[in-house]
Amino acid sequence: MEIPSICRYCGGKIIKSTTRALYPKGREPIYLCVNCNAYVGCYPDGRPMGKVANTVLRLKRQETHRIFDQFWKNQGWSRSAAYRWLARSLNIPEQDAHIGLMEMDECERVIRLCLTQPKKRKAA
Repeated sequence: MEIPSICRYCGGKIIKSTTRALYPKGREPIYLCVNCNAYVGCYPDGRPMGKVANTVLRLKRQETHRIFDQFWKNQGWSRSAAYRWLARSLNIPEQDAHIGLMEMDECERVIRLCLTQPKKRKAA
């Protein structure tokens, strides 16, 4: 994943910072837009964890993760099996099956998939 430099929402400059710029006790590394506060977390080696997101998309991704994580745990699957299932269900490569890369419509699709699947399906 490429390190962001320009905000996809407002065109502002993105800098490497920490969540302290947003929250008094924040310490996690992020890439942050200096204009609109859209951001994405990053790994210790500097790689972004996904795509820069505004507040609305971050909240949707959090909801998606909560529902997806509950779904695969209730199915009795491993995390890796769950992401294989997700990739197949979305017809995307496994390396792209990460909620941090998803847009609103993709998050909605994952939520619908999880909420409409029968219990205890065999993993992919």
